[in-house]
Amino acid sequence: MTKRELLRAASAEYTETEILELDHAIDVASEAHSQQKRKSGEPYIIHPLAVASILIEWGMDIDTVLAGVLHDTLEDTEMTLEQLETLFGRDVAFLVDGVTKVSQARSGMRDLDTYLPGTRDNLSKLMIAVGQDVRVLIIKLADRLHNMRTLEHMPREKQKKIARETMEVFAPLADRLNMGRVRVQLEELAFRYMSPKDFSRTKALMDSRLKRSQRRLEGVRREVSARLQDEKIEFEMDGRIKSVYSTFKKLDRVEGDIDRVHDLIALRIIVDDLSTCYLVLGVLHELYTPLYERIKDYVAKPKQNGYQSLHTTVQTDAGQIVEFQVRTKEMHDYAERGFAASFHYNESKLTDAYAKGAIAKLPASLAWIRELQETAAKASEHKKFDAKKFQMNLFNDRIFIYSPKGDLWDLPNGAFPLDFAYRIHSDVAQHASGFKINGVMKPFSYKLQHGDKIEVLTSKTAKPKAEWRNYMVTNHAKEKLRMQLAKQNHNMFTEVAERLRRRK
Repeated sequence: MTKRELLRAASAEYTETEILELDHAIDVASEAHSQQKRKSGEPYIIHPLAVASILIEWGMDIDTVLAGVLHDTLEDTEMTLEQLETLFGRDVAFLVDGVTKVSQARSGMRDLDTYLPGTRDNLSKLMIAVGQDVRVLIIKLADRLHNMRTLEHMPREKQKKIARETMEVFAPLADRLNMGRVRVQLEELAFRYMSPKDFSRTKALMDSRLKRSQRRLEGVRREVSARLQDEKIEFEMDGRIKSVYSTFKKLDRVEGDIDRVHDLIALRIIVDDLSTCYLVLGVLHELYTPLYERIKDYVAKPKQNGYQSLHTTVQTDAGQIVEFQVRTKEMHDYAERGFAASFHYNESKLTDAYAKGAIAKLPASLAWIRELQETAAKASEHKKFDAKKFQMNLFNDRIFIYSPKGDLWDLPNGAFPLDFAYRIHSDVAQHASGFKINGVMKPFSYKLQHGDKIEVLTSKTAKPKAEWRNYMVTNHAKEKLRMQLAKQNHNMFTEVAERLRRRK
């Protein structure tokens, strides 16, 4: 990405004055990063320009794009916050500072398993950064997406760590913002580095199936198009191929049989209004035999992140199973761009009143953003805040747990005390004799809750037991227990063999 290419991409989206601002921001960032190189050996400025290009593609406002160009200047150059504010205004400076604070919060983690984050102080920083303006998260997602696209230049261990962080944190975050296309891109890139063999195997299976399916699917497309035209329905139709990562997860549920992944290819029909959506659904069910258990009305009952669409799976006369997605143009835009499509910022600069009140205009599906903003306001004023609420709303499948020292650890929802014990250290876990949760003894079967304070009680005589497998959900804990039991059995066998030898 070059300056000329970025300005060309921006020219169709922003005013002449805004383009001049962008031109200036590029010059400032280029000068600030002039002595820096990426791991690839390329000039560093390529990265912030690419981030800005992604933000333009997502339809973000000019301040967000300017902040994308400048997002690394505070962290990686001599540029100061005061200089940024003087040059580009309070709001651009605020966004860049927010992205910097997110990076600082992440850098405080001891390891990935204590990601969000290692201390209460870091949690406060993070919430203050993102809660006052959620565009900070959007910029961070664009930053991560470009870094994942260029991850091949990193050492292998670094690749795996960044990929895992992307899969566990940034992809779910994109999903919470209903940025479906971004989530898929992040998952796909992360999966490629986390499990290259599984990625290649799944991709090969998909390619073999697609060769067989696409020709037949084209016949279905022509048949449906002709029928909709007969009904005088205006529509657009395109195909959607399931991502490699989603296919991999689906294969696990269908015993590895690619022919049982019926939604590998889906036909998407986009129409003008809601009533036409249901009309199209009726046409599809007249043409083909619907599989009623696979009809999903996400219009009447949207997904938690606000996603709306009608899904149906049908069987053609030739026996082919085909999935259709039917939605309006607005639904499609929201499904693709999520937050960026649903929330349009004022052309005028943000005011304090805007920062405090505009979030209330968000759709109900994104109400967690308003709650995050309110929590951030408390954190910035050093008032008590509910970390549990923050965790639940932002990463609804993860929970925060406190150690006796007050450190925060994140675990998957449904985790047991043993998951926590093995997360701390496997030597601690193998001698676990009990657990105090919020000062009260709890059994091994207790499921941890948001905000629990847990103390692991140990005994030198305590040993790992096979039944512990019933009280853990994390792969890390399961693998460590498996190794300990194997070692324990080996030692027992060796001991018995030695006794028998002595008897002889």
